Amino acid sequence: MPDAALWTALADPHRRAIVALLLERPRSVGEIVEACGLSQPSTSKHLKVLREAGLVRVRQDAQRRVYALDPGPIAALDAWLAPYRALWNKSLDALGRRLDETPDTPEPPAAKD
Repeated sequence: MPDAALWTALADPHRRAIVALLLERPRSVGEIVEACGLSQPSTSKHLKVLREAGLVRVRQDAQRRVYALDPGPIAALDAWLAPYRALWNKSLDALGRRLDETPDTPEPPAAKD
C-alpha cells in the first residue's frame, strides 16, 4: 500500500492541480504560481509536501527551481489501484451486457379499465 504521505499529499486539491500541471512538463515555481493562482509562499509549501511525499523532484536552473513529476510513487499508486480497477471493469462490463440485452424502447404502460 502506498505511503500515507502520498495519500496526504494528494488529498489537497491545490496539490493535485500542481501534479496535473507537472504531468505536462517540468515547471519553475513562478510558472506554477501563475498557473495555479496561488501566492508564492503557499505554492512553495504545497511543493514541499509533494517533494517530501516523493511525488516531485526539484533541480536548480541558475536562479530558478524547476519541479518535475517523479513517476515512481504514481506507478506504486497505480499498482495498488489495479485490483480495484479490475473490479470496476468487471462490474461495468456486466452492466454493459445487461444494457445491450434491454430493449431500446420501453413498452407503454398497460391501460387501466
